[in-house]
Amino acid sequence: MATKWNLDPTHSEVTFKVKHMMISNIKGQFKNFNAEIEADDDTFKSAKVNATIDVDSIFTNNTDRDNHLKSAEFFNAEANPTITFESSSLNNEVEGNLTVNGVTKPIKLNVEFGGVNVDPWGNTKAGFSFEAKINRKDFGLNWNAALEAGGVMVSEEVKIAGELQFVKQA
Repeated sequence: MATKWNLDPTHSEVTFKVKHMMISNIKGQFKNFNAEIEADDDTFKSAKVNATIDVDSIFTNNTDRDNHLKSAEFFNAEANPTITFESSSLNNEVEGNLTVNGVTKPIKLNVEFGGVNVDPWGNTKAGFSFEAKINRKDFGLNWNAALEAGGVMVSEEVKIAGELQFVKQA
C-alpha cells in the first residue's frame, strides 16, 4: 500500500531565473503551491508526484513585472490559473508532464534526494532539491522586445529550481 507524503509549505520553495536584457538574471518565485507524493517505500523509487502552482502568486519583487507576467502576454493567469506537474517515478532524474499556460509538455527534472528524518515533534519528513531548464516559448510564453544594441529583453531559457520538504502521512 502506497504512503502519502504532503508538502510542508513552510520549508519549501519554487523559484525561477531568466536572463534579462542578456546581461543578468532576474529571480522570481511562486508563493503558493502544493505537492504530494505517493510512494511504496522511503526510497521513493516508484513514487508518483503531483504538484500545482498558483500562477497569481508569482513574485519577482516588482509589482509591474508581476502583473505583466500574469497577463495574457505571458502566463494568462485569468484563463490558466495553475501550473501543474505530474510524474510517475522519482529518481535522480524525474520525467513528467508540465502544464503551463494551458500547454502540456514532457520535461526532465534533476532531483537530489536529501533523505528522510524525524523532526522534534515526531513528524517523518523527506527532502528534495530539483532543477530544470525549459524553453518558455514551448509553453506559449512568447512576449519579447528587441534591444537596440542587439539581443532581446527576455531569454527563452528559464531555469526552474525548488527545495521541497514533505511530511509522511499516517
